[in-house]
Amino acid sequence: MTASPTPSHGAADALLAGRPRVAAAGIDLLSTSLRDQGVDVLDVEWRPPVEGTGPALARIAADPRRAEANRTAVERIVAAEPHWVGVSTAAEALGLERGQFLHAGPPIAWEAASGPLRGALIGAMLLEGLASTPEEAEALAERGAIELDSCHHHRTVGPMAGVVSPSMPVLVVENAAFGNRAHATLNEGLGKVLRYGAFGPEVLERLRWMAAVLAPAMAAAVGRLGSLDLRAIEVQALQMGDELHNRNRAGSALVVRALVPPLLEAGLDGSTVADVVRFINGNEHFFLNLGMPAAKSATDPARDLPGSSVVVAMARNGTEFGIQLSGTGDRWFTGPAQVPQGLLFSGYGPEDANPDIGDSTIMETAGLGGFAMAAAPAIVGFIGGRAADALAATRSMYGITLAEHPHLRIPVLESRGTPVGIDATLVARTGTVPVVNTGIAGRVAGTGQVGAGLVTPPISAFRDAVLALAELAPEPDGAVA
Repeated sequence: MTASPTPSHGAADALLAGRPRVAAAGIDLLSTSLRDQGVDVLDVEWRPPVEGTGPALARIAADPRRAEANRTAVERIVAAEPHWVGVSTAAEALGLERGQFLHAGPPIAWEAASGPLRGALIGAMLLEGLASTPEEAEALAERGAIELDSCHHHRTVGPMAGVVSPSMPVLVVENAAFGNRAHATLNEGLGKVLRYGAFGPEVLERLRWMAAVLAPAMAAAVGRLGSLDLRAIEVQALQMGDELHNRNRAGSALVVRALVPPLLEAGLDGSTVADVVRFINGNEHFFLNLGMPAAKSATDPARDLPGSSVVVAMARNGTEFGIQLSGTGDRWFTGPAQVPQGLLFSGYGPEDANPDIGDSTIMETAGLGGFAMAAAPAIVGFIGGRAADALAATRSMYGITLAEHPHLRIPVLESRGTPVGIDATLVARTGTVPVVNTGIAGRVAGTGQVGAGLVTPPISAFRDAVLALAELAPEPDGAVA
């Protein structure tokens, strides 16, 4: 047997004679002590993987399907061509029947529902004529007389409580690249609105006007247009200061510009056109309910790719935060929803804030919202923070994503594409969770919005997703577990 070569004394002497350079990972004390002694130190950002995920990460990394599956998932997301193609009702488009309701986030029962979700369901039951008082509506829900399901299970996404009932109008978005569709209700505006759990007479009156006047006008306008290219609007809006989750000022203005000519040409009564344009123009979040189904239509084609660790949905129901992976089918992985931290409106304190709620994190899943905050420095004043925080938030997301979006670009980062394609294994390896900015709903049913801020998703949801994906990976001999 030949002995392994060993460094010569000359090489060792030369190494020791030179100026030492040290790579340091861990606590700052080590780096500081070395620098105090004149040593050149390179700080390396390294953290151990999330506890309990080491073996699972190794098994996923060895899955021969993973690289191609992840590449396909991301390619499908960024290739999406979402177009607004029509307006329908939830009964017609989704097959909802009387007594059936959809909600945001992972599936949940009435007993576990938070205040805002309960309030929105009460309002929806009153709207549908299932009950004549809030008390009657609560009694119906408590005895199991209504049927609840997740919006995501029905090609739909809903902001905040996300409640959808049969008679509600829904926007229809089609992904021209793959032919799939996604839906969302129309945006009500801010303040006392159903999606934040308010259900007073003014809320129901507005919803009835939206169904009777706004929806038909929108249907007439988009019918004359044929379709509206939503990706083109998102591309422009990012250049104009939106991040398209909490700030939709530019996106909504671009929609108004596109809709006014066909509205005027549709033969509608002049006062109706004025009311419709005034409502949309006064609602800076109108585009959000187009952007969300656009994002879902982009991520849905990336589903059901065996071996893929790409996140295809993130959603919250006010009690739990949940994610779905491409490689684990329709299974939800959940953890407790956290209370957003940010700015509260006058008269409200931290005790008034409900844990995070809504499907609007589909925007982050598709590379927008918190992932694009660098494009929207004005947003940080609304959620509490500085412009530097927005830049740092976006930059940190490149560390847990697999690509940069070829179409959605951020001017201040020299038109770098937004980070897209969240990889659950990168979240588990680094401990870095997605950045999410959001509105804050009042904890008590009927309160409405009480503020806006940032929220931290629970790492446990990503840990459990990684463990489940590892169980589906092939055994070393090629057999699937």
